Amino acid sequence: MTEEGKKLTIRIPKISVWTVSTFVLIVVLAVFLYSPSIPLSLTGRAVTTTKTLSSGEAAKKAIDYINNNLIQTGQVTLVSVEEFDNMYKVVTSYQGKQIPVYITKGGSYLFVSQPFDTSKPIPKQEEQQQFDAPDKERPEVNLFVMSFCPFGVQAENLMKPVVDLLGKKADIRVRFIANVQGNTVDSVRSLHGLSEAKEDLRQICIMKYYDQKTFWDYLMETNRNCYPIYRDADKLDACWKQAAQKFGIDTSKIETCAYGSEGLNLLKIDEELADQYSVTGSPTLIINGQRYSGTRSSESFKQAICSGFITQPSECTQTLSSSSSTTAGRC
Repeated sequence: MTEEGKKLTIRIPKISVWTVSTFVLIVVLAVFLYSPSIPLSLTGRAVTTTKTLSSGEAAKKAIDYINNNLIQTGQVTLVSVEEFDNMYKVVTSYQGKQIPVYITKGGSYLFVSQPFDTSKPIPKQEEQQQFDAPDKERPEVNLFVMSFCPFGVQAENLMKPVVDLLGKKADIRVRFIANVQGNTVDSVRSLHGLSEAKEDLRQICIMKYYDQKTFWDYLMETNRNCYPIYRDADKLDACWKQAAQKFGIDTSKIETCAYGSEGLNLLKIDEELADQYSVTGSPTLIINGQRYSGTRSSESFKQAICSGFITQPSECTQTLSSSSSTTAGRC
C-alpha cells in the first residue's frame, strides 16, 4: 500500500501497537464514537487554566499524562511538536511506531483521535476498519480450519474463488487445528472426532503430493458431498475415495501418508503454527502473520490478501462476490 493511501484512511490495525495498554480503548472509542477529546484530569473534570502553554510545555504535559495514565508497558517518547490550528500536534513514539496526539494550547484537553478535515466527508465505518496486512512480495495466507467444522467449510468455499484469482501470486494454504498426542492416528484429537482427524490428515497429504488446483478441486468435492455424511464412517470412506479418484489422486498413496508418521509430522507443523498465532477457532485467517477479523466473503478475503502485497497485481482490481456466509461463527 502506498504511503499516500495510508494517510487517507484511519487504519485501526496500524494504531493497535498500543493494544497492550488501556490507551487503545480510548483510541477505539474516539474513532467509533467520535468523542473528540479527554480531559487531562483523572477525576474526569477539565483542568481549568487561562495560560497558553509553550509547545514544549504542552508536549511534556501530553507525554507525562500518557505515560502516567494511559499505558501499562514501556514509555512513550516525544518525536516532534507543532502548532495545529488552535492546538499543538504532538507526535509520539511507542514501540517503534509514531502516533500523533493533539493537545489544546491551554493544556486542558488531550485529543487521541485523528482530527476531522471539515472539507472532506467522514469515511464510512467499514472503511475506517479496513484491514491492512504487513506487505510482502508474495503474501503468506494461512486459513486455519477443522475439516468438518461448518464455519470452516463455509470459509473454504468462500476462499476458493480467491485461490482461483490469486493462487499464483500468493501462497494460500489451508491449515488444520488439531492436537497430535502420540504416534498413531488414534492419538490425534480433533473437535469433531476421529473421522475429522483422518480427513485433516488426508487433505494435508494431498496438499503435499498434488498441485494446488487438484487439492482445491478435491476440497470442494468433499465439502459438497462428504462433509454432510461425515458421521457415517463407512459412507465417508467411500465418499472421499470417490472424490480423490475423480481428480486423479492415488488413494493408496494418500492413506499411507495420512495414517503413518509422515501425515502426523505434517499435522504437527500445523499445530505448531496454530500455537504460534494463538489460533483456537475454525476458521481463523492469518495473512502475513496478522489475524484477519473482518467480514467473510470472497471479495473481503481478496481485499485482505491484496492489502498484503508490496505491489498489488492487476488481479486485485477484479471484483469477486460480496455475498457473506450465512453465519460468522466459529467451532
